[in-house]
Amino acid sequence: MSRHVALLRGVNLGKRQVKGAELKLAFAAMGFDNVKTLLASGNVLFDAADSVSAEAIETALEQKFGFDVGTVLRSQAEIRAIVASDPFNGRVEDKDTKLYVTFVADRNAKTLPMPCAVAGDFEVVGVSDGEVFILAHRLPDGRFGLGMEQIWKHFGKARLWTSRNFNTVIKAAE
Repeated sequence: MSRHVALLRGVNLGKRQVKGAELKLAFAAMGFDNVKTLLASGNVLFDAADSVSAEAIETALEQKFGFDVGTVLRSQAEIRAIVASDPFNGRVEDKDTKLYVTFVADRNAKTLPMPCAVAGDFEVVGVSDGEVFILAHRLPDGRFGLGMEQIWKHFGKARLWTSRNFNTVIKAAE
């Protein structure tokens, strides 16, 4: 048994609302132990055998909640290694900067051409096999990272990737 992190895409956006308690029960019903949800953005930590299937989780969640839930899996050890590697080289968030990690399900992140030539108010500061590390800048309207969707389009269908604020990744590692 080891600790895993399920990063669910599109949960609690629009009509795709799922309460943390319901999500926790759904994962327990799949046979996972020590289930914990983290924040309200589709992050689930659980204990299971090493042979966890994202597809099985997606099927069970769609049956339970009635909509497709793309799932990217990482072990908690992998999440901890990401944090320990300091992918943002000591940079921290402030009022004008956000740090994001895009997790790619099939671990083809290195197919993103580097340096990244996509125009926008962000910069790709690193790429690993399964992650893209993005520094996003505040726009005049208060939003962050105009153009980042162009990076995500590179990886295809939305269910194959999901992004998290680096602070969330740090919490999942703890």
